[in-house]
Amino acid sequence: MNPWTAAAAVVAAGLLSALAFDPFAVPGAGVVGLAVLFATVRAVPDLRTRTVLALGLLHGLVFFGVTIWWMRAVSDGAYVGLVIGEAVLLALITVGLWHVAALRWWPLLMPAVWVLGESLRGSFPFSGFPWVRLAHTSVGTPVESWVRLLGVPGTSFLLALAAAGLVVAVTTSGARRAVPIVGIAAAIGAGLVLPTGVADPGETRRFALVQGDVPGEFLTWPRGEIFELHAAETQRLADRVTDGDTEAPDAVLWPENATDVDPNFAPGVRGMIEDLSAQLGAPILVGGLFDGPTADTVYNAGVVWDEDGPGEMYVKRKPVAYGEYVPFRDTLGSLVPRIDRDIPRDMLPGDEVGSLTIGDIQIGDTICYDIAFDGVVRDAVTDGAEVIVVQTSNAAFTGTAQPEQQWDISRLRAIETGRWVLVPSTNGISGVIDADGRVVERAPLGEPATIEVDVPLASGTTPAIHAGRPLAWLVVTLGVMGWVVAIVVRRRDRAGHIHLEGDQP
Repeated sequence: MNPWTAAAAVVAAGLLSALAFDPFAVPGAGVVGLAVLFATVRAVPDLRTRTVLALGLLHGLVFFGVTIWWMRAVSDGAYVGLVIGEAVLLALITVGLWHVAALRWWPLLMPAVWVLGESLRGSFPFSGFPWVRLAHTSVGTPVESWVRLLGVPGTSFLLALAAAGLVVAVTTSGARRAVPIVGIAAAIGAGLVLPTGVADPGETRRFALVQGDVPGEFLTWPRGEIFELHAAETQRLADRVTDGDTEAPDAVLWPENATDVDPNFAPGVRGMIEDLSAQLGAPILVGGLFDGPTADTVYNAGVVWDEDGPGEMYVKRKPVAYGEYVPFRDTLGSLVPRIDRDIPRDMLPGDEVGSLTIGDIQIGDTICYDIAFDGVVRDAVTDGAEVIVVQTSNAAFTGTAQPEQQWDISRLRAIETGRWVLVPSTNGISGVIDADGRVVERAPLGEPATIEVDVPLASGTTPAIHAGRPLAWLVVTLGVMGWVVAIVVRRRDRAGHIHLEGDQP
């Protein structure tokens, strides 16, 4: 395959892979797209490394350019920067794929290198970007149940194995073609019967998820107005409880940034929260911006608040670089004045697990972007969380595919953890997902709403919670070792080729 044909193939692979994610969500497209990439890389063994890098970069630019188009809602500069950064990482991994493609065990090693790549971009640079992973495309398909057994990295590996199997099936014949076909069919069949659902269900508790809506376009409303909307919607809930029109909840959940005024330093705000809690007879998980230790820092946190005041607090562990804090602010602030205007305070990351006691319930709190990080969710479950909460504010991304992509990740987390996932959002998507990954209820977008739901609490754990991390390390180690061995073999073969040419008369 010549470089130009290879370039067209990696573009096609990027487009196919992108179709697997919202707003398209074509089942199986991610596996087919990766199969095309694998086949292309295997077809160009004699290209120079820099040419393979260029092919990987082109693939990444197409894939991320489509899947995270929603980043333009932040700014065109943020979109371009993120796409290029992620594409560079994918280019490096494409070189790894190219190296191991020459080895006999490539159908096993190429998937391992792919998961190595997902792990790399999920942790670098800064806090990483674990978005649009291959496992995320399994939602709503027969293989989604595998995540309860393997975790997210393990499920990505399984799907990448299927992609390699497709390449073998298309490029070989006879028994060698039959093996991957049977294997793929078996994985799908097993997915249909693997158990999902609540891990050791216990008692049921009633939750109220409050969506107060936002008072206008993102970053245009005066401070305090978003709090007033959420307080007003909660008051309507309290009135219904007082009138006997609905049952009192055991816990009330507010979204991320439901208040941009720190109640600790605003007596009126604090008094209203405590009064609402008293009327409802239930604590409120208040999502908000809380003043940091300096004037230019802030915490994005969820605080359990009842009529007696604040209790346990979870601080977002994975704030978004250039969205919630600004690395190299001193340099960039003077070059891009909008940075200091739109992000005047840097959010400080938390270092505590999001397992909070609200009433007599142990919740696993995550805040927006946190839900994409395996460790954040796993830590909450191992620390006793009986239900997962995703406090989120996607107001900046209204009308884009970002909320739906995040919603799919939340659905996958429900299956993985064996817990219901409750998502209160400022203006959508607010909703409830059961432990089978099914959508129980979604609030209408862009208007005040409250979801009331009875949730079975989970006291057990799934195999993924215990084995997911060791399995991920095993796959990543396999990818690294395969890459190293492939480099050694390639250099040995090249040295031998040069030696033979030197012996020619």
